[in-house]
Amino acid sequence: MGLLEAIILAVLAASTPLLLAAAGELVAERAGVLNLGVEGMMIMGAACGFAGAYVAGSTLVGALCGMLAGTALAAIFALLTLGLAVNQVATGLALTILGIGLSGLIGAGFVGEKIVPAPQLHLPFLTDLPFVGRILFGQDAFVYLSLALIAAIWWFIYRTRAGLVLRAVGDNHASAHALGYPVLTIRTVAVLFGGACAGLGGAYLPLAYTPFFIPGMTAGRGWIALALVVFASWLPGRLVAGAYLFGAVTILQLHAQGAGFGIPSQLMSSLPYLATILVLVVISRARGTLRSASPASLGLVFVPDR
Repeated sequence: MGLLEAIILAVLAASTPLLLAAAGELVAERAGVLNLGVEGMMIMGAACGFAGAYVAGSTLVGALCGMLAGTALAAIFALLTLGLAVNQVATGLALTILGIGLSGLIGAGFVGEKIVPAPQLHLPFLTDLPFVGRILFGQDAFVYLSLALIAAIWWFIYRTRAGLVLRAVGDNHASAHALGYPVLTIRTVAVLFGGACAGLGGAYLPLAYTPFFIPGMTAGRGWIALALVVFASWLPGRLVAGAYLFGAVTILQLHAQGAGFGIPSQLMSSLPYLATILVLVVISRARGTLRSASPASLGLVFVPDR
């Protein structure tokens, strides 16, 4: 039971940055914008989040710095793709390269430094319950925030008029524009929100997951977050299951290596990314279902005629 509890706690921690980043990307894609720069925004969030927490001595300041860094990169993406109608795929890839380079520059002076990780919740009696206590009542604030964020996004998309407008913009931007909705403004807000979530997901890594910063510590999590949105068919509820599934694959391959299975460690380390490819291949076989679920205007450039 102790080992199972440790595995579940590790899965929750490994899944949280994926869930935060994927939640923001889901909103952006629901608005019809495909931002492939999630990896760049996450690594910038990690670098700036650690720098802010180290200088200010506050996890909250670090989280805000990470969100601001992700939002700043998202603003660059929005300016190019929405303001100047540049290709979204090319701009997203360039944004990732930019984020990786800037994060190395910003974080160079903080490599090797350590901070106090984010505190975990402790409720008398509840947290001390056997097995379920630490799992349900002993997590850090980021874990609870990620779940609350998913619930809020679901409510916003399916229970509010603004969410209906967001989906309309993503499904048919020309019709939404004809009805008088500010398509570019709505998409800009969605992109900035996605950048803030990606930056927060990146900041979680040095602030709570590992209390130090190393270059490239996101290790492809941004790409997995992008795949998760497709895996979830752009539905917030499925996003939770997908994030925890990929987090479980990441943690279980580490335990498999520790158990001494006769499998090369390099192959075991590649399992989360092999699982991502496998999921995308399986999803591609259901292309008709995905076409009906995905926003019809996803990735398409919109230039208002008046």
